[in-house]
Amino acid sequence: MKIAFVGKGGSGKTTLSSLFIRHLAANEAHVIAVDADINQHLGAALGLDDAEAAALPAMGAHLPLIKDYLRGANPRIASAETMIKTTPPGEGSRLLRVREDNPIFEACARTVRLDDGDVRLMATGPFTESDLGVACYHSKVGAVELCLNHLVDGPDEYVVVDMTAGSDSFASGMFTRFDMTFLVAEPTRKGVSVYRQYKEYARDFGVALKVVGNKVQGPDDLEFLRAEVGDDLLIGIGHSDWVRSMEKGRPSRFELLEADNRMALQALQDAAEDSYGLRDWERYTRQMVHFHLKNAESWGNEKTGADLAAQVDPAFVLDERHAGAAVSAPT
Repeated sequence: MKIAFVGKGGSGKTTLSSLFIRHLAANEAHVIAVDADINQHLGAALGLDDAEAAALPAMGAHLPLIKDYLRGANPRIASAETMIKTTPPGEGSRLLRVREDNPIFEACARTVRLDDGDVRLMATGPFTESDLGVACYHSKVGAVELCLNHLVDGPDEYVVVDMTAGSDSFASGMFTRFDMTFLVAEPTRKGVSVYRQYKEYARDFGVALKVVGNKVQGPDDLEFLRAEVGDDLLIGIGHSDWVRSMEKGRPSRFELLEADNRMALQALQDAAEDSYGLRDWERYTRQMVHFHLKNAESWGNEKTGADLAAQVDPAFVLDERHAGAAVSAPT
């Protein structure tokens, strides 16, 4: 299942993403973690030192490889150069699966060893000097969207994405790629303003959205959040000595995380699993096509010099039938 963590800057979404990833690993789930925030801190939150985090390969730098691999033998795509971030899969496309080995994971993913298991970590990469003043961060996040469009996942497989702050994720169709979106909100007016904006933008797309209250100091904070977001409030999380030690670079074993916070993480997992059970693959594929056609008309056709609407395979539906066809990386 695919899960996003969103929220305003400083809300704690990266910290909660990392805690959830650790929780899943402790429960023996298969996990791919993706740092898609302009502030690349997920690696550090998962225990990497500065040098290890800086050495993570940037997905944006491997976009030509990603396109060439995913294109496969799809006859509707004339070349990898005509693929854009929204290009949907079709007959002949190569698909990604959480537990397989393939050239994209080999180039872009690194194994992170946690207390109770390993996860694969991928990162969009930070701005480089050549990007400053001439590029937007969405050009890097596009690599994540392209991979999500071509990824088939099962109920015991998780792709957890730490998203860009605020409502920036609406600059593409990526916000519809998730079975559950956890919006991390502090119990303040600013904290819930992002929720209202996100809820409004996602209203017509069937996005499953739950609010995780963070930095909750007591019943009054919970009552404030409940009054502001209603039934969308899933859980509230308060102070954690374990997290404070982790943020200092001195984490204890994850099994020592406070019991109430372990229970909160389990509530997140339960909510995600319930939502995954409701996934509509036909709608999922239809939304891919919808945003691809919008992007093609808006800028894609002009940029590539091709009619990108022709890339759509009307008979293709990405669904669980593809999940069992995992293959090893070609030589």
